[in-house]
Amino acid sequence: MRVLVLCDDHWHPGATVRTGLAPLGKLGFSFDFVENARDWSPHTLSRYPVVMLSKADNVSGTDDAPWVTSEVERVFLDYVKGGGGLLAVHSGTVYGGHPVLRALLGGVFVEHPPQLPVTVVPRAGHPLTIGVEPFTVQDEHYMMTLDDAEAHVFITTRSEHGDQPGGWTRTEGAGRVCVLTPGHNLDVWLAPPFQRLLERALRWCAS
Repeated sequence: MRVLVLCDDHWHPGATVRTGLAPLGKLGFSFDFVENARDWSPHTLSRYPVVMLSKADNVSGTDDAPWVTSEVERVFLDYVKGGGGLLAVHSGTVYGGHPVLRALLGGVFVEHPPQLPVTVVPRAGHPLTIGVEPFTVQDEHYMMTLDDAEAHVFITTRSEHGDQPGGWTRTEGAGRVCVLTPGHNLDVWLAPPFQRLLERALRWCAS
């Protein structure tokens, strides 16, 4: 499966995402990475069954200018409505100022405390979490606003700051959207349970 990955921003190096996804290459995935938003055209989305968004609204890690425009939002919406899959991981949820993209994701990042142990608790019996046990990682605990009351929450993130929706799925038109909020540190991406969640989320989005 060929996946387009948009990553790299001021706070989240693209190298973390690249290295974190590398093990999935053995499971039939190939990844095309875009780290500088000036190097791509939004209309290339249609070439891929799934797009992974793990990038805040910075052109790149060295260019803090915003890259998401109303046209970009509309292209993402049309892509998913037409049957594309969108997986937003960690910084891919930081779009509170973009109402179309926020609605497409079904929720948005609000804030996070300093890094601390965060436990990822899978929802028992959900197809994306079968065989995935709770695990604890050092991470940014994302505080989220879940806008879509019909979204299916399949993982909860837990810390001394309470419980938060840490992963959900929703549909938009003929397409599928999945959100995973963990992922600031490479150790999170490489944790075997998180690798399984990434694999299943990508396959679900592409179905």
